[in-house]
Amino acid sequence: MNPKGNLRVRTLSLVVLMVLCTSTGDILLKGGMRRIGPVRFEPAALASTFAKTVTSGMIWLGIACLLSAMMCYLMLLSWADYSYVMPASSFGYAVVALMGVLVLREDVTSVRWAGVALICLGVALVGRTEPRTTRAS
Repeated sequence: MNPKGNLRVRTLSLVVLMVLCTSTGDILLKGGMRRIGPVRFEPAALASTFAKTVTSGMIWLGIACLLSAMMCYLMLLSWADYSYVMPASSFGYAVVALMGVLVLREDVTSVRWAGVALICLGVALVGRTEPRTTRAS
């Protein structure tokens, strides 16, 4: 495989992994906070919510997923253009909407799906370009 093709495969693979880790982490945090309940801005309530949050396995698993996503993001930024990585990572909005419906049983309106479709179109356009257009320093 040529170096440009190898860079594209490596970059797309890491973007997919980053999006999955980010989306999973976000869904886990939402699920964990759903179990904890609404946050009230009173000193005693905040202390109780804090204690529940730092002892929640679901919250910690979500944080671990988000840390994994950050590591993928940093690796991507070390070799791919920022103008490629950020738009490509926006595909996560579609994944989160889908996971919201499938995992959290949320209702997503047709207007939101239309917005997600526009985001996916933008990601598809960016994905057709080279991951790196500048010389490596």
